[in-house]
Amino acid sequence: MTVTLQFIGGADSVTGSKYLIDLGDFEFLVDCGLFQGGRKLRELNWDKFPMPLEDLEAVVLTHAHLDHIGYLPRLVQQGFSGPIYCTEATASLAKILLLDSGKLQEEEAEYARKKGYSRHEDPQPLYTKADAEAVFPLFIPKPFEHPFSIHPAVTVTFFHAGHILGASIVKFLIQGDHQTKRLVFSGDLGRYKDPLLFPPACIPRADVLWIESTYGDRKSSVLKPEEEMARAIRDTFDRGGLVIIPAFAVGRTQLLLYHLYQLMEKGKIPKVPIFTDSPMAIDATKLYLDFSNDHRLGAMLQEDEHAFKHPHLHYFQKKEESMSLNTYEGKAIIISASGMATGGRILHHLFHHLPNEKNGVIIVGYQAQETRGRRLLDGDPIIRIYGEEVPVRAKVYPIEGLSAHADQEELMDWAEGFTEKPKYTFVVHGEEKSGEALAYKLKQELGWNTLLPTYLESFVLFEGI
Repeated sequence: MTVTLQFIGGADSVTGSKYLIDLGDFEFLVDCGLFQGGRKLRELNWDKFPMPLEDLEAVVLTHAHLDHIGYLPRLVQQGFSGPIYCTEATASLAKILLLDSGKLQEEEAEYARKKGYSRHEDPQPLYTKADAEAVFPLFIPKPFEHPFSIHPAVTVTFFHAGHILGASIVKFLIQGDHQTKRLVFSGDLGRYKDPLLFPPACIPRADVLWIESTYGDRKSSVLKPEEEMARAIRDTFDRGGLVIIPAFAVGRTQLLLYHLYQLMEKGKIPKVPIFTDSPMAIDATKLYLDFSNDHRLGAMLQEDEHAFKHPHLHYFQKKEESMSLNTYEGKAIIISASGMATGGRILHHLFHHLPNEKNGVIIVGYQAQETRGRRLLDGDPIIRIYGEEVPVRAKVYPIEGLSAHADQEELMDWAEGFTEKPKYTFVVHGEEKSGEALAYKLKQELGWNTLLPTYLESFVLFEGI
């Protein structure tokens, strides 16, 4: 048996994760992510898939973020009809995120058509809600740490990765004619001391390893992120402003709600209204109740009042509720998606509140290049929203340490858990600087053979096994 690999995404960037494994008589995809960020990357989503989809027989997902699942409706739209394997929580989350993604794409296309700011005469969505729904019957949920077969020669096992609810490290056992080989995909690794999620599982052996490098070049702040956030909130309230936090609907919003509740209970910030203005985040929060064995908060959620249910927390589902915040004045905290301000309700809040110097914007997660979130971090004085130039007078507070991604030290700690050197280690899911930094460190300190793949690059992993 010969095993080959092609990078259809997740190389050269943090987005669009897609890794094609070909065993000769069986081809499957690990992750099926959407390209996000600058126009050049986003346009790749419109390209024809680089292989005949009748040859693609299965997809295996690491977790439910759009940069790992967001291309699935497009894949099905083009003819894929095979099984999609993932953890149980990932299947539930994926349905929420994909529906929302389809809805946003429809809305943005319609808005661009109305306002005339698209370079296309009749802008179309990449896919629709109906396209997203067509994916759902293909999901085959599987529990953690229970091996299952996707082909007579391929056994798959999911292990906890942290990062978000349901996120997994995926191990593949490939049974060749003469040898068995282990392929391990880290997915996105979480933090070892995350208050919500279990730490990444230790995997002792891999013949070939894919390791993410989102924060491969940096170490988290020694300061406690919740203390930094408390200072930013108090500072904004002292000016008489309100706080806006762009946050990923899955994982980040729930972590924020946990910290804000703790800060209020300890008297470190005033007890003010917290508006969670994201239908998707609200639905995702409910899943923490459904999958209480997949995270650390099971006992806390049995209480009458907790981080996800208390008098100061308001969940806004309706559009009218969201719009009422456009003119809100006074002390309050608005949490809304998307986390990089690439779309969603957060754009309305930024549009209306960025020009007010009293307000504060807290940036709590990774911001890809060319996104509005990155421009805010970089101190751009003007941000373009809905085709208009919006002045940035609100104070921007970058808070490190709240990321759901492992930093360089944690990535190295996880790598050191391997008892043998992998034959190859592909450093993926990182911008150039972070990928190179992690690859160098793995090579220097552990003696690993590290590779930095490029988009559409192919490799022969094994011959004659």
